Amino acid sequence: MFTGIVEEVGTIQSITENKVVVGCRQVLEDTKSGDSIAVNGVCLTVTALADSGFEADVSPETFKVSALSKLQSGNRVNLERALPADGRFGGHIVSGHIDGVGKIISIKPVNGFYDLEIKLEPEEAKYVVKKGSIAINGVSLTVAEVSGDRIRLAIIPHTFENTSLVQSKAGDFVNIETDILSKYIEKFLSTGDNRSRISVDFLQRNGFC
Repeated sequence: MFTGIVEEVGTIQSITENKVVVGCRQVLEDTKSGDSIAVNGVCLTVTALADSGFEADVSPETFKVSALSKLQSGNRVNLERALPADGRFGGHIVSGHIDGVGKIISIKPVNGFYDLEIKLEPEEAKYVVKKGSIAINGVSLTVAEVSGDRIRLAIIPHTFENTSLVQSKAGDFVNIETDILSKYIEKFLSTGDNRSRISVDFLQRNGFC
């Protein structure tokens, strides 16, 4: 599990459909082969370590559903090690399992902050609410506004300047992970699950609709 608090911005040294090599320093501390590191929000398993970075395998499915396929050598990426049991929980629950890819519509400075607008696929947009949490390229952010399949986020200067967001531009594709709690709630309330005792009649009788 991750929290969406970026520890370091690394550099893609090489990337193919089945392997990525990342140059970095800070996240190598206490890291060993087999550990998990989120690369732009994608949970990857470290397969080899060096003094200047690490290698990780990328499955075809991960490559297909994430924005990793848009990366090239030299691109900057957000890195976060998995949260230890005694670690500080600074962001929100991030699994590192990408829901889909969003497209940056605009990113601009506004009153000292940065206004980021992203277009989501309908499958992801339904899980996003105003003031809720979302991970954009592995960065835990709070949603400022939702309008159909578009969301707007107000990013503080520290987050913007210390993540790969600083190099983002309109037209870029980003990894999206919506709040996992919303998915569990949907599952629990689903009337299509024949194990659930919750129905439309139940909700009406109890004043929910």
